[in-house]
Amino acid sequence: MDFNVKKLASDAGVFFSRAMQFTEEKLGQAEKTELDAHFENLMARADCTKNWTEKILRQTEVLLQPNLSARVEEFLYEKLDRKVPSRVTNGELLAQYMTEAANDFGPGTPYGKTLIKVGETQRRLGAAERDFIQSASINFLTPLRNFLEGDWRTITKERRTLQNCRLDLDACKARLKKAKAAEAKAAAEHELRLTQTEFDRQAEVTRLLLEGISSTHVNHLRCLHEFVESQTNYYAQCYQYMLDLQKQLGRFSGTFVGNAESTSPPAAAASPPAAAAATLPAVPTIPVVPTIVGVPSAVAEGVLNPNEVKPPASGTRKARVLYDYEAADSTELALLADEMITVYSLPGMDPDWLIGERGNQKGKVPVTYLELLS
Repeated sequence: MDFNVKKLASDAGVFFSRAMQFTEEKLGQAEKTELDAHFENLMARADCTKNWTEKILRQTEVLLQPNLSARVEEFLYEKLDRKVPSRVTNGELLAQYMTEAANDFGPGTPYGKTLIKVGETQRRLGAAERDFIQSASINFLTPLRNFLEGDWRTITKERRTLQNCRLDLDACKARLKKAKAAEAKAAAEHELRLTQTEFDRQAEVTRLLLEGISSTHVNHLRCLHEFVESQTNYYAQCYQYMLDLQKQLGRFSGTFVGNAESTSPPAAAASPPAAAAATLPAVPTIPVVPTIVGVPSAVAEGVLNPNEVKPPASGTRKARVLYDYEAADSTELALLADEMITVYSLPGMDPDWLIGERGNQKGKVPVTYLELLS
């Protein structure tokens, strides 16, 4: 009991001494031991690393999960050390709605078929998103959190200890200056030597931790490369899925025209994704040539032999290609962005397609990939 009382009294005395020293320093009434410039630079670099790591971590979390309530839920599960329940992605939910709608409308109808195809692609996009989020969380977010919750907490603790050691050291220096009697000076000098040794030891420990920030940067750099790689793979997957979907819908477009079950013309099935199509310039209408001698009837059926097609005497136009386009089969013409081609329409063709010519090459091209010129 007496030991505990003495310890509490000693701790209170130390706290009071540090508080007095800190206050006098702030008022300019006491000298302060300054750390060297290298040490100050290390601390400033560490603070900068901590602040930007926090910002990058938080914004990456927003990027991966824009829904605030979902992020809060995941945070609570993490703090409770419980597994976060699996959540359906927006793409997967959209795929589910499209599939259910197709079953109601009739999976054999043009609209039903398209809903099923688009739904399958949305499901694949949702699965790719899930894989990307998981990869980014493990390879990028986790190392950032580990630094903030591990290394940075240790650095903060040791810096606080160093601050206390410095206050004790400066308080001892002040007591030595005020000591008059020889016995008091001897006691003050002994105490000063002890506090100086403790301060030097703590300064070395803190300095080594601060210099470790360079290793932290190297580790975070590696994690950043992994994050970019996983993001690149994710967007490449999405791009390929959408290209595949475009080709499938492009093949559907010929069968939709004139379908007995359809009471109105279907939407352009071979157009780019809605976000990209919204930015396309208005596409002027190419006049359909009334009659072309020698054009095989198979053109109207969607089967094109480029060798059998001859351009009309009038009605051809120049067009600039807006996007790269990969031909789905031998009846189509592959396109490269920004190239110039000659285009024209034929009787009975799907209005979403034109005949394109580049030198001796001919084939069908989608209208939405073109900017028609006067």
